[in-house]
Amino acid sequence: MTDTSPAPTVLITGGAHRLGAELCEVFAGAGWHVLCHYQRSLDAAQALQQRLQAAGHRIDLLQADLGDAAQRRTLMEQAATFGPLQALINNASLFEPDCAMEFDEAQAGRQLGVNLMAPMDLTRLMAQQHASDAGPGSCVAIHILDQKVYNLNPDYFSYTVSKLALERAVELQAQALAPRVRVCGVAPGLMLVSGPQTDANFAAASHANLLRRPVDPRDVARTCLFLASNASITGSTVCVDNGQHLVPLPRDIMFVVDELLRQHLPPKTTT
Repeated sequence: MTDTSPAPTVLITGGAHRLGAELCEVFAGAGWHVLCHYQRSLDAAQALQQRLQAAGHRIDLLQADLGDAAQRRTLMEQAATFGPLQALINNASLFEPDCAMEFDEAQAGRQLGVNLMAPMDLTRLMAQQHASDAGPGSCVAIHILDQKVYNLNPDYFSYTVSKLALERAVELQAQALAPRVRVCGVAPGLMLVSGPQTDANFAAASHANLLRRPVDPRDVARTCLFLASNASITGSTVCVDNGQHLVPLPRDIMFVVDELLRQHLPPKTTT
């Protein structure tokens, strides 16, 4: 007998690149209708869409600046035209260096807006779109965090503050939005070269965890798919970091490795 039920729909923010693209591929491969959000990466989003459509999957693209509240509302209204969302993956984030002594308020505000306010707001808007008599746990929001929230150091100060607050929002929103919406978190470790990091730095830093290897982004995406598919989990965060959060360091691993490389590389010669 053929299953004629509609495919569940997932909205993935920041879906055009890196972990976001991996999330789109994993959910599409599992039979979900993917709504891939992007802000400026239209070419990458279209390339991803063409690749997944060629494989027989359904994916639509939605554009929005998540730092703008009006555009967030429009994004959720557009998503609703495809039917009720069963999952929202709050993956988009800003990762900009600053410190507690000298952070720029505008830069910090942008990171707090995209990394914290946008996930909280999109989750609230999704809850508002679901009828109060919908089945318990009928949809889920998953916040992408960072192992840094369990392994604190003061580097990337505003980014870390935003992720710390979002980690607390997992439990708070799970309590406030139950039973119609489940809320979960996933805290990845080092997966891909980030910001000013060099390939040499990543090669060393990505092994500074209990399993001595970089995190596979597909493992993070599969964890999100598991949480989206398991109606009994809410208010929980899963670390997918090869145990990196259990290896405390005084500074961000990128800077620790930079210092080690400087100490052990041969001095430059002058001619």
